[in-house]
Amino acid sequence: MLTQEEKDFIVYWEANRLKQKKLGRQWLIGLPIGLLFSIPILINYATPWHKRANMVAGSSFNPLVLIFAVLLIISFVAIFHNKLKWEKHEQKYLELKAKEKQ
Repeated sequence: MLTQEEKDFIVYWEANRLKQKKLGRQWLIGLPIGLLFSIPILINYATPWHKRANMVAGSSFNPLVLIFAVLLIISFVAIFHNKLKWEKHEQKYLELKAKEKQ
């Protein structure tokens, strides 16, 4: 026997599972989480916390590499987080559907 909350989840997931599986949507929804990972990297690089490290970083600094790396980190974290979340919801949905059939 399913609880009302479980039935509501089944209805919700049947309506939204394909929409939430799209890569573009996962990327857009996950951007804030990706930013949480990349902003500390930018802050760490921007603040001269160690003189020697700042001299070495400044001598061979290429801003395109830093921008590309930060965008790559943001995208990876955003997509990975939402794919993992989608898989958890899908697993819960399949378990509830199996429980419902019994």
